[in-house]
Amino acid sequence: MLDYDVGAARHDAAREDVPRAGSAARAVLALVPEGARTLLDVGCGTGLVTERMLRPGLRVFAVDASAGMTRIAAERLGGGLVSGDCRRLPFADGCLDAVSAVWLLHLLPDAAAVVAECARILRPGGVLVATVDHDAGHDMGSDVSELLAPYRPARAHDATLRVLTVGAEHGLRRSGEARFTGHGQGMSPSRAAGEVARGGFAPVRALGPEQSGALARRLSLLPDPEVPRADPVYRLLALRKEA
Repeated sequence: MLDYDVGAARHDAAREDVPRAGSAARAVLALVPEGARTLLDVGCGTGLVTERMLRPGLRVFAVDASAGMTRIAAERLGGGLVSGDCRRLPFADGCLDAVSAVWLLHLLPDAAAVVAECARILRPGGVLVATVDHDAGHDMGSDVSELLAPYRPARAHDATLRVLTVGAEHGLRRSGEARFTGHGQGMSPSRAAGEVARGGFAPVRALGPEQSGALARRLSLLPDPEVPRADPVYRLLALRKEA
């Protein structure tokens, strides 16, 4: 996994941040019941999405384990931010109305433990909203996607069925879903080739220099090398805790 303490200062700029953050936050809030009074954003990173989740009557908290990320997030979120492990959240049982986990579960081999923790801190009737099938969201049928597809993990940590199964074990049932666009993340062949060559593209990070170099060359030879392909479309799943 990437070192988020080291990369925190580049995090927002590298993600051409604001349009995508706004898109994610709006989609999350669309799945949070109007009557919710408290929401925790788990794995908040620099707080760019979290700060856009504010709405009248909703008190927003955030948690992240990276000291580098939380230093930046503190400037945006103030007193609602805590440092903590998403597998052992520093909140009491049944104390929150909603929990969000955006672009988090796909990074964690033990994503099931995070879902279980989110279920623990939700009150009966509370809702967990999480991105699922992250890597599939990048498969937009482009020539770049076609070359990268064989290197995506066969068993995603955030696969919908896996999240639903673990959720059901902890009293969570599907209550809705939404989609949002990852603005600015549509890769051109040249950008994808650069990411592969630098080892910055997670699905191919385990490749050796010879394999990654060959893949980067194939990407760089695609037509219109500087033209970005379609932006990814991410999926959000809402799970409600049974009363």
